[in-house]
Amino acid sequence: MGNKVPFVSSVKKFYDLTHDELFDIYQARAEVFVVEQNCVYQDFDEYDKQAYHIMISDGDNLAAYARIIPAGLKYQEHAIGRVLTLSFARGKGVGRILMEACLDCVKRIDNGDIRISAQSYLRKFYESYGFEVVGNEYLEDGIPHLEMLR
Repeated sequence: MGNKVPFVSSVKKFYDLTHDELFDIYQARAEVFVVEQNCVYQDFDEYDKQAYHIMISDGDNLAAYARIIPAGLKYQEHAIGRVLTLSFARGKGVGRILMEACLDCVKRIDNGDIRISAQSYLRKFYESYGFEVVGNEYLEDGIPHLEMLR
């Protein structure tokens, strides 16, 4: 069996999150976006209350996270955002587990189109899931991004 850690996914609406899960999500978002990537912005917003929160854990710790904002709230399409993998889980395929959980969630909602504002270096990763670049590269918080649609 080796040392392979089984990662598990869960999907919850905002008001179904436990206090500990919400704390872990906000702590992870601050760790990755504010501390690691030096992005200073208002992270918590009204979309959190309406989003589906995708959590990947190793059983004890949050390893990766994303939120899905349903279609018609931010964009015409569903929006996947706040995508992150914590440093201890990188290089272990957790990003793929997270993306598959996100796509499965959208499929259960209505299988509609999905928009993502992706960091440019992840273009090929998102293209492997059927996303296509729409528009030109732009800077968001000093980081090159691409608008992508699936």
